[in-house]
Amino acid sequence: MQKDFLLITLADDDEDDRMFFTDAFEELKINTVVNTFENGQELMDFLNHPESVLPNIIFLDLNMPIKNGMDCLKEIKQNDRLKDIAIAIYSTSSSDADVEKTFVLGANIYIKKPSDFNMLKKVLNDVVTLNWQYYTSGLKKENFLLKL
Repeated sequence: MQKDFLLITLADDDEDDRMFFTDAFEELKINTVVNTFENGQELMDFLNHPESVLPNIIFLDLNMPIKNGMDCLKEIKQNDRLKDIAIAIYSTSSSDADVEKTFVLGANIYIKKPSDFNMLKKVLNDVVTLNWQYYTSGLKKENFLLKL
């Protein structure tokens, strides 16, 4: 089934971050539908429901209660139905260890959460309109961390 919009999903326990995220997409000139979840368990319950329409891109916070983003990333990449969904890590952490681990686990891009709304809009626009470099040139660590 061909969609005329991009289905975006965000899992983030911070209510303000979810609000800024959805507001940013509303202001962008990209036809999107955004779903948000408060924690990783809610996200995984949704993704594993057989009737759920799977998103094109999942933005995944690492530090969430109940089930963290790292656990969600592992589950998604080990599930044949979910493993091809693009995963954007979207976190306040920019530790080398987190960047390295999420790269190894199969995330497509790592984004440190911007502190400014206009920068957030630019980052989200860049992520969803990018011609994912790894599709054409192979997944390379140099392309993994989106630098602001």
